[in-house]
Amino acid sequence: MRSYCRAASACTVRVGRMPARTAMSLFLGACFTSACSGHSSPSVLDPAGPGARRIEGLWWLMFWISAVVFVVTVAMIGYALLNARRSDRPPTEARWAEGFVVVAGAIVPSLILAAVFVVSLRETSALSTTAQTPDLVVEVVAHDWWWEVVYDDGERGVATANEIHIPAGRRVELRLTSDDVIHSLWVPRLQAKTDMTPGKTTRMWIEADEPGTYRGQCAEFCGLQHANMIFFVIAEDPDDFETWLANESQDAAAAGTEGEEVFLSSTCVGCHAIRGTSADSPIGPDLTHLASRTTIAAGVLANDRSNLARWIVDPQSVKPGAAMPPTELAPDELDALLDYLEELR
Repeated sequence: MRSYCRAASACTVRVGRMPARTAMSLFLGACFTSACSGHSSPSVLDPAGPGARRIEGLWWLMFWISAVVFVVTVAMIGYALLNARRSDRPPTEARWAEGFVVVAGAIVPSLILAAVFVVSLRETSALSTTAQTPDLVVEVVAHDWWWEVVYDDGERGVATANEIHIPAGRRVELRLTSDDVIHSLWVPRLQAKTDMTPGKTTRMWIEADEPGTYRGQCAEFCGLQHANMIFFVIAEDPDDFETWLANESQDAAAAGTEGEEVFLSSTCVGCHAIRGTSADSPIGPDLTHLASRTTIAAGVLANDRSNLARWIVDPQSVKPGAAMPPTELAPDELDALLDYLEELR
């Protein structure tokens, strides 16, 4: 927390004298991260969909088998220790012990392993199958270190970033690939991990029982900011999802404002796209509806004015190694740009 506040102070010094509301927002935003945004840590033992429930069932099966084996093993060790010095053992006891070792040490473990193997194959097949026709197909492209999410609404592609909106209770197929290195998409409460490989498209399905926000994470080490490559699956009522998708397909609002002019004349335009403007670069996240997202910097910061200012002025203090360079703006230009970005809903 202290390091974030120090970084914010440094950023304030770099931009010089700026309007009071922006300076204060920048400082306060530095003291908050997505850890404070109310999102609970995900757990495979708190399933919220049919895929995760299969994983939970397999986990508990293996846990209880391990627990029973542990108790039996400890009991056998205790029995052996207590009877190690007995000299009055009958010959039949030795033969019984030899038979027990064969049964308990070879036959029973082999049967357990075989059973677990069969169950694992069944669950793995169920988790990976795409035979069922999905209700929705979403393309996800992994980048160092953010997620590009593309929907085909029948007319043109809808692009967003770091949030995968889905209708609750519907099966959704994710078509996954990577733009740079191997990544892995994982939503613990909904599904298992699936690798994302450059030049190859892999498929997985997810389904959420009810509306809610479910945290996801890159599960394959991909570089310096691997741990900060976060995303959220947002399951919505089907009608709400359709409303969201229709809004996302629209061009950006707030056209012709001073903030738009700042955006189009700064380094921002070299990496980002905003539909309805001349900005169409595919390098960074599409910002057409930036203000409707809950986080920025791939889940690292809550999406508010203070964090936007911090991210624009000095992104390396937030996410060292990120491809986004600092943007040098005059104080009034920064304020106008923030006003514009906050209108992109």
